[in-house]
Amino acid sequence: MHRLYNETDRVFAEMTATLPFPFPLPSAQTPPGLLARAQELRACLNDIAPDTLAARTETDYRQTAPGCGEFHFHLFAQPILGVFPNLTFFTLSGDKLPDFLQVLLLYYFFTADGTPLSGQWVSFADLPDGRTYYRAFQAYSGDVLGNMLSNDVQRFTLACQALGGQPLEIGSAAFRFAALPRVPLLLTFWLGDEDFPCSCKVLFDSSATHYLPIDGCAILGSQLTSRLVKVLRSERSEIKSKDGGL
Repeated sequence: MHRLYNETDRVFAEMTATLPFPFPLPSAQTPPGLLARAQELRACLNDIAPDTLAARTETDYRQTAPGCGEFHFHLFAQPILGVFPNLTFFTLSGDKLPDFLQVLLLYYFFTADGTPLSGQWVSFADLPDGRTYYRAFQAYSGDVLGNMLSNDVQRFTLACQALGGQPLEIGSAAFRFAALPRVPLLLTFWLGDEDFPCSCKVLFDSSATHYLPIDGCAILGSQLTSRLVKVLRSERSEIKSKDGGL
């Protein structure tokens, strides 16, 4: 599969470096260069047989007319529909996904090469080119969750279950999430003690960069964090409401 990574891809990287957590970002903040890159990616994907794309991405392609069709798959358990050609992504209710998710999914389809999952969980730092951005990634992913959870493993467990996570026996608690068909994420929790606070980390299958550039991996990990933060905040609001707003 041909690759067209070039200087314009830096715009994608800048999303994780310069824009605030949590995602999603307002579409008004989408850099113009990113939209141009999206069109380049769509043009490249138009030249690849949809059945080939479906096999590489583990998505379900359904032809609707000669040369036209839809890719069906899930993003964090949410059903997504990708209209082909000029691949554009929608929810099943017909809402167009935000621009930054459009680009993330375009990169998934563009990068995917069908490499099998290794089953080996690695940190962001251990992915190719991940070490340079690891501190920033950990700051807006695992550190955010660790600060919110305050050593409460039960609260972590309930929040992960609410998002459909699959429990695994790693650390004090861990849950696997099907972020994309071939990009699972693992969220781990380690209880702290009197010397060290609790810690959370987002881990990746070692094959992840066969499906997304490193910046896309960062955005996907931050999406998981954002969703968990939303659950934790909602839970806290419900408790306050029951206690009369105390």
